[in-house]
Amino acid sequence: MIEVIQKLREVTGAGIMDCKRALEETAGDFDKAVALLHEQGLAKADKKSTRATGSGLLESYIHNERVGVLLELRCETDFAARSEPFRLLSKELAMQIAAMDPQTPEELLRQSYIRDESKAIGEVIKQVIAKVGENIKVERFIRYEL
Repeated sequence: MIEVIQKLREVTGAGIMDCKRALEETAGDFDKAVALLHEQGLAKADKKSTRATGSGLLESYIHNERVGVLLELRCETDFAARSEPFRLLSKELAMQIAAMDPQTPEELLRQSYIRDESKAIGEVIKQVIAKVGENIKVERFIRYEL
């Protein structure tokens, strides 16, 4: 049982007790537990969407010395801004902006994720919100191209 909980935690990024509860609720069905945790994570992310984002970071990305992006990604605390999931998200979003050239943060959120077209960027952000436990917001970005 412990191995299954650890595997579920690796796949979803959820806490150990959340993984244990999800497996108990789904009678040990791993796939149903994954779906349940994702559903719960998205519900948690929606609840956090009104919280203030007073911290964050600036991410820069240059592609082939021809396209450059500067992204302001916000979260609630410095602790979350320094976390690995948040930093990875900032890099992925900067690459997304370089590749897909959205004009506004709202347009970016509606775009299909370049690494998995079955997901929208908004969903990817909500998954990270569920992992770090804080609201995340794409404040603004700029893209330059030669």
